[in-house]
Amino acid sequence: MNKQPIIIVAGEPNSVFLEIFFKSIKSNKFKHPLIIIASRKLLISQMNKLGYIFKINSINKNLKNISELNNKNINLINVDYKFNACFQNITIKSKSYIEKCFKIALEILKKNKFTKFINGPISKRHFLKGHHYGVTEYLSNKTGVNNKVAMLIFHKKLSVSPLTTHIALKDVHKNISQKKIFSHVILITQFYIEKFNKIPRIAITGLNPHCESNFNNSEEDLIIKPAIKDLIKLKYKVKGPYAADTIFTKDQFKKFDVIIGMYHDQVLSPAKTLFGFDAINITLGLPFIRISPDHGPNISMLGKNTSNPKSLIQALKFLDK
Repeated sequence: MNKQPIIIVAGEPNSVFLEIFFKSIKSNKFKHPLIIIASRKLLISQMNKLGYIFKINSINKNLKNISELNNKNINLINVDYKFNACFQNITIKSKSYIEKCFKIALEILKKNKFTKFINGPISKRHFLKGHHYGVTEYLSNKTGVNNKVAMLIFHKKLSVSPLTTHIALKDVHKNISQKKIFSHVILITQFYIEKFNKIPRIAITGLNPHCESNFNNSEEDLIIKPAIKDLIKLKYKVKGPYAADTIFTKDQFKKFDVIIGMYHDQVLSPAKTLFGFDAINITLGLPFIRISPDHGPNISMLGKNTSNPKSLIQALKFLDK
């Protein structure tokens, strides 16, 4: 197997990610070798408790003999993690472990010019508190792209992208700008052209209910409408602003490839209602393609072996092409 590997950071140790990873590699054959960065002890412990049997191929971060890697075994870069037992509550104790995993992954991606990266979920409350809004912004900072990134929840029927990500609702209006709308539309359009050879049809929502307000100088009038007008002049396929309560009806959303919303739940909630976990979270604008399964640590399902691996399978298949 002489193909570029897919680098995987398992993320939060007390999450369902390793469970869905086991399910994904058990039921699917991937052409590219998968390299997971995680604790060997934790991986073995979860395999034993969940009833999975895989041989582990231990490799170092220098990736010697990478051309000989295959997916008959789990290709593991071990990162030590001290734990008493798996399936515990999430705490701040895992922060340094996750940081080590990301550091190794980013070094490998940069040194080898790899472009395929997946990370498992992390706890924003513990890992990113006080520093970054989410992993999208964390990776933007670590790779030096200065937040010129976009979160795209991709589905072949309809993708969505929030203009602002993991910030308080009261702060959303402060973080909307014409420049940000331009950057989002450009990144998404470039992605669709490169991956699918098409210019995407993009709908942009308003911020206020029904795109209306009872005051002068609303965000729609000051920011969103002027941005859309200028983007149309530059031949981008954008329309709007649309009211968020109607754009996701079947008659409306089928006209578009992507819907850009002003804040996280404005577009992610309807997307998950439409497609469940059959979608993947792609960060656009990084030096590599970063994908995360579209779910969190899901601590309520730890150890139950009932988590749905569909989002991770879709992420792996997307990068396996």
